[in-house]
Order: sequence, then C-alpha cells, then structure tokens
Amino acid sequence: MTGFDTFIMVDWSGGNQGGVKPQADAIWACVASRSTVQPPVYLRHRQKAEAWLADTLAAERAAGRRVLIGFDFPFGYPAGFGAALTGSDDPFALWDWFAARIEDAPTANNRFDVAGAINQRFGGKGPFWANGLKRDVPGLPRTKAGYETTFPDRRAAETHAKGAFTLWQMAGVGSVGSQAMMGLPVLSRLRARFAPDVAVWPFEPLDRPIAFVEIWPSLTVGVAPDGWIKDQWQVHDVARMMAALPPAQLAQMLDVPVTAEGWIFGLGHEAELRALAAPPPLKNDCFALPSGVTWAPVDQALEALRSRLGPVVGPESCDVADALGRVLATDVTAPRAHPPLPNTAVDGYGFAGGRAEGLHRLPLVAHQMTAGRAPDQGVPAGTAVRILTGAALPPGVDTVILQEDITRDGDDILFHGPIKPGANTRKAGEDVAAGDCVAAAGRVLTPADLALLSAVGVAQVPVRAPLRVGVLSTGDELVAAGGDAGPGQIYDANRPMLLGLVTRLGHRAVDLGQVPDDRAALRDRLDSAVGQVDVIVTSGGASAGDADHVSALLNEAGAMAQWRIAIKPGRPLALGVWQGKPVFGLPGNPVAAMVCTLVFAAPALAQMAGAAWCAPRGFDVPAGFEKRKKAGRREYLRARMEGDKVQVFASEGSGRISGLSWADGLVELPDGAVHIRHGDPVRFIPWGGFGL
Repeated sequence: MTGFDTFIMVDWSGGNQGGVKPQADAIWACVASRSTVQPPVYLRHRQKAEAWLADTLAAERAAGRRVLIGFDFPFGYPAGFGAALTGSDDPFALWDWFAARIEDAPTANNRFDVAGAINQRFGGKGPFWANGLKRDVPGLPRTKAGYETTFPDRRAAETHAKGAFTLWQMAGVGSVGSQAMMGLPVLSRLRARFAPDVAVWPFEPLDRPIAFVEIWPSLTVGVAPDGWIKDQWQVHDVARMMAALPPAQLAQMLDVPVTAEGWIFGLGHEAELRALAAPPPLKNDCFALPSGVTWAPVDQALEALRSRLGPVVGPESCDVADALGRVLATDVTAPRAHPPLPNTAVDGYGFAGGRAEGLHRLPLVAHQMTAGRAPDQGVPAGTAVRILTGAALPPGVDTVILQEDITRDGDDILFHGPIKPGANTRKAGEDVAAGDCVAAAGRVLTPADLALLSAVGVAQVPVRAPLRVGVLSTGDELVAAGGDAGPGQIYDANRPMLLGLVTRLGHRAVDLGQVPDDRAALRDRLDSAVGQVDVIVTSGGASAGDADHVSALLNEAGAMAQWRIAIKPGRPLALGVWQGKPVFGLPGNPVAAMVCTLVFAAPALAQMAGAAWCAPRGFDVPAGFEKRKKAGRREYLRARMEGDKVQVFASEGSGRISGLSWADGLVELPDGAVHIRHGDPVRFIPWGGFGL
C-alpha cells in the first residue's frame, strides 16, 4: 500500500432529507489533503450525497490521486448474520442484498419494512428492534421488550469501542442500524461504479486507488467549537487528523485482521489520534489577572502565559525534506535501527575474534564486502575478507583491522597484534534502535534532526500547521514609509519590525496593515483577520486612554486583560481574545514593542505554535558600564559586546530606535535595586538567545 493523496470523511444519516439550512443529524462530508482541509459540505439527502461522492471520486481519479474515504457506519454485521441471510460469509453479498431491496427517496424509505421482513425470517422477534414509524411494521418491535435473537448483540469492534451502539437498533438515539442499512446500498453501487479501483478495508488489501474505510468520529474527536455543528466538526477534524498521519503510521493503524464483521479505524490507537486532535479554542478569560493584582512582576506574567496557553494550530503531515523549522505534533519513533546491520567503520579486513600480540597471517576469501549490499555468504574461521567503510559485517566477522595496518602477501594478509574483538566496527542499532523516540513532540526541527529522521527511514513527520501571526499597527499619526507624512505624523516603524520578528521567530507573518484611531474601522479589520490568522499582534492603542481602541474593543467583547507589568521599557500589555483568536496588544513605542515581543510574545507564540516554552538564553559577562537602578521594575538595556565586556546604548530613551539597530542583544537587570560597576557580572541576552 502506498500513501494516499486525498482523504474524504462522510458523516451518514439513515433518516429523511434535512432542511435547506445546514443542520445536525444530516449528511456532512469533508475533503482534505496533506496540506489543506476544505470547508465541510452539507448534503441534504442520500441521493445528493451519492451523486456528490461519485463526482468527487471521479475527479480525484481523473487527477491521478489516491483516495481514502471514510464512512461513519459499520461495513459488516455481527458474526453469522450475513451467512444466515445470504448464504455466504462474503460481506459484499450482504451489501448487494440490501442494495437489491432498499427503496430510498429524499422523504421516505423502506428500511423499517426491510428490518421487519428480516426478523420474520428468523422467528419474528429479532435481531432488529425499534420502529420509528407511526404505523406498525410486521416483525419489528417498537421497543426491546420481548426481543430475542441468536446473533451476537455487537461486533467485536463494538466491544472494544466504549460507547458504541448495536447494529440491531433501528430508531432513537444511536440508531446505527438505520445508518448501515441505508449506507451499505450506496457503498455497493459506488464499489460497482468504480470497479476495479475500489478496495474495502479490512476485507481487501488496500492496493487500489480508492479505499473505503469504516470510521467512528466519536472515538477520538472532541466537542465541537462554538459555531460548529457537531457532524460538521467531526468530518472536518477526522479528515484533517487522518491527512496528518504519516503514511507509515497510517499503514500501521490499517493493519488489522480480516473479518467479515468489519472493524473501526483507530481502535487501539486512540491516544495517537487524540494527540493529533485540533486544540480547543482559548477562553475569553484566559488572560485574566488574579483578583486584586494590578502590577505583575515579569516572572509572574511569564508564568501566567506559560500555564494558560497551549497550541492553537492543528497537526498536518510534512515531508522530512520540507520540515526544517516545523514543530513536531507527536513523538516520532524509528521504524528502523541505525545502523540497521553491524558494519565496519573503516576500510580494512574483517575476521572473527581479536588477536594477541605477535605476527598473524590470514588468507583472504575471494569476495569482498562493500556498502549497500547485504551479506550473502559467510567468512570461514581463520580467514579474512576485504571490507570497505559502511559495509555490513558478514557472518563470521566481528573485528576489522585498518588497511594501513596490514601487509599483503599474495592472497594473505599479515599484521601485528594485539587487536581487540569488535575493533573498528559498529553494532546494529548502537546509534538508534528500532522503536526509539528520535524526536519528541514540540521540538522545532533542525537540519541535524532531518538527518537523523532520514537515517532511520522516516519520510514524513506529523507537524503543527505554521502559526499565522497577523501584525497590525494602529494610530492616526502613522504613515507607511514612502508616503506623505504631514505635520505631527510619523512613519510606521513597528509593523515592518514586528513582521520581521515574527518571521525570524519561525512563524508565518501576515501583514494586516494599519488602521487609524477609528473604533469601527479597527473592529472591521479585526473581524477580517479572524479568518486569516491564528494570533493577532497589534501595536498602539493598548493602554486605557480615549484613543486606545484595541483595549476598548477587547473590553467590549468581554475578553480583555490589561496587564501592567513591572518592566522598563514597556508596562501596558493588552491581552485578550477576539472571536477565539488571541490578541497581543503591544505598546506603540517601537523600543517597548520590541522588548515586550521578545520577553513575552516570543515564548508565548512558540507555545501556541506547539513548541516547548522557550525562555531566553543569556550568560553573565563583565559590564563595560556603570548603572544605578531603583527597585520595582525589571529593566532591559540595549547592549552589545565589545571585546570581553558588554556596553549599553548611550541613551535609555525609549524613543531612540537607533539603539535597537546598534545593539546585538539586551542586558537584563533584576527587579530589585542594584548598582552595576565596571567589571561586575551582568546578564546579557544576545538576539539569538531570544530565538532570532
């Protein structure tokens, strides 16, 4: 089985057509690829759904793509039922049996009559129960009272899936029987229409372009976010989740025993799938300060962010070659050991056992070992083989002597001992054993990681989608560089700086432009940004003045916390949630905006991207300056290394943007009072220590 290109998930319905307006308990479908998830499609009734499925599969096949399509109803019945009804254990015989007898229209169908007729064949008291019609149906009881059947109540799959319903129930909550009876005829026709391109799991090997797979979204999908219909959310998240699985992991989950009952995808792998689930939306009060707290020390503010924020982007799958800088969504284990076989670390000659001191002579076998080929013959005791770096050790070889340490004498080699057993060789798996975790969830992948992943045979990795960070400047006084700046106006320095910071921090920067001090215009810009980004970063308007519209709008939305932080430069930081998207309202002063971004936003953005919280990395160096500081605020001074000492910018004025360009990092001074003299150790954090 090779990988799939397209994933289509379908939430089915056994009832009559739904309304024109999208609703629950109808048919929903969603299409995803490794890189995108399309908006879910609402399908009012089964005839519309079948036509949509046929058209979609035809288009995917015409494009040469392999398709995995999941349906949320059982593909088989409990053991013995199919054979008793059709005379065959072949599950497709049961599909065709239903297809020949089910009559279906958008507003009516005969599923209850078919269930009653089946019951009458088996004594009239089962296996089906629950009549959802106003009229009585011969053979189909309205309730389970007096119900009898010789068939198992559930498939083996249902006994393993907590909360799964029985296939014999035809009406009421959890009427899986109706879903299956109305779904299997559709699958029968689609299978015939696209023969021989369709393989059905787990009945057939998935070696064809289209795979039908049974799913049960409730196995792994959580509660739908606000504004989503449950069925709509489930097909979206299962499609995204399945597309995010690396092909090897997906193949492992599909490797189940063949049974005429069928199976539910993901059973036994629930934890792995839940790890790929979309993160829950932030709550509006997630940034609220504790009651009575008005000024927050820097460490308290950082701990609040660290404890309250989590990933806001879902997982997807990515080729290892394209994974540099991406954040791993789940742990990755080695499918193969490295090295896979014992091999030689040098060019030389291999033989068995070490040798004591003295001169040794060994005859050479006729063949030699080179890298890239598996050993196909052994080396007899008392002989040696020519072997080149990286070649696997053949049977009878556990020691290699360097070619520089031997003398050739015809077909013999001569060398002086001693040499220890195992010299110049590598054991299988001595670097990485099969099954070892080679990269942990939350790791930002480096070039070295790509080498390791490739070495153990990993071609695709589950990563978080890139964090899209929107950057917005606010204020009447701002003009984009190159524009005409009137009296009292300034050029916007914050937006290009913040876009650059976001990019250097490894995220996807989205330019949201600049808006004037107009509350309605700002509201419109924030509304439009919600569909484009995962996080919004603003500069200006974050305090409590009349023109501070960022704070005012977040307050109106009931999702605002103004953090007054004991920090210089900085202090006001507006944190909130706008329609489910976190907002960082930075000060308008460029120096304060950059410092607050590095100290607060950088680690918070990393955590929202799915990476580990990343505290800045600094080190102590001798001060090349003198400075007295009062207690009460932590201070960050623009600084750079000159020789073996760190110097600070001549002015601490927060309007001096030139100091940011002059500096190559920040000196961090503690919250308490301090008197720094020349030569005293101070903590210097280079830009690289912030992740730039």
